[in-house]
Amino acid sequence: MSEPLRIGLVSISDRASDGTYRDQGIPALEDWLGKALSSPWQAVERLIPDERPLIERTLAELADHAGCSLVLTTGGTGPSPRDVTPEATLAVGDKEMPGFGEEMRRISLNFVPTAILSRQVAVIRGRCLIINLPGQPKSIRETLEGVRDTDGAVRHVGIFAAVPYCIDLIGGPYIETDEAVIKAFRPKNAIRPRQA
Repeated sequence: MSEPLRIGLVSISDRASDGTYRDQGIPALEDWLGKALSSPWQAVERLIPDERPLIERTLAELADHAGCSLVLTTGGTGPSPRDVTPEATLAVGDKEMPGFGEEMRRISLNFVPTAILSRQVAVIRGRCLIINLPGQPKSIRETLEGVRDTDGAVRHVGIFAAVPYCIDLIGGPYIETDEAVIKAFRPKNAIRPRQA
């Protein structure tokens, strides 16, 4: 019951990986997860360039050998020639989970019309869920958490609401969230008593 969730955090950027600028993706993910998760978790971080073979190897290693039940990538999902994260993710997946990409684009369209240019995908590899997220910290938070009204009420639920139950279904650890940030959805028969 107390098995910690291991989360792979992969920032994919030529310029951040070579030191041209400071990576913002992994810190944004760590900050959001630190607020959203009430279950124990550990981050396994990777900062790599936009090289498809390296992305594929990294995702496979995190899923198969590092014990990650969830891998979140950031960067490399646009239409430019160097953006190959979705292709690498699909190449290593056993099952595609198209609803995650569809919903991320729908959420982002609340903010920018260019959201239709994003190509995020999600897959399952073994007992690991891999999700491509946007590259900007604000967009990362919005897609994970959802869209809120000016009074703070959730108007459009973020994709992370479905992540804990997906991980249940593929045999990963039971994840609880801080409902003030994101309420995890599970069918009634899948909800366990909250841990003290």
